[in-house]
Amino acid sequence: MEAAKKITIQISEDLLHKAQQVTGRGITPTIRQGLELIAASLAYEKLRSLRGKVKFSLDLQKLREDNK
Repeated sequence: MEAAKKITIQISEDLLHKAQQVTGRGITPTIRQGLELIAASLAYEKLRSLRGKVKFSLDLQKLREDNK
């Protein structure tokens, strides 16, 4: 497991409650999930920037034959 860092945050009780309702989990897992989504958004942004720039072709029939 990765090293963990204990932090203190000030957050609106209403916001935390709403987030916990969505996740159905406690405070720490809810905050962790939110941070993971923010971190993943950068990867999604990079992928979106490649749209139309990467060209490749697949031969579906050939792929199917390789799996036999």
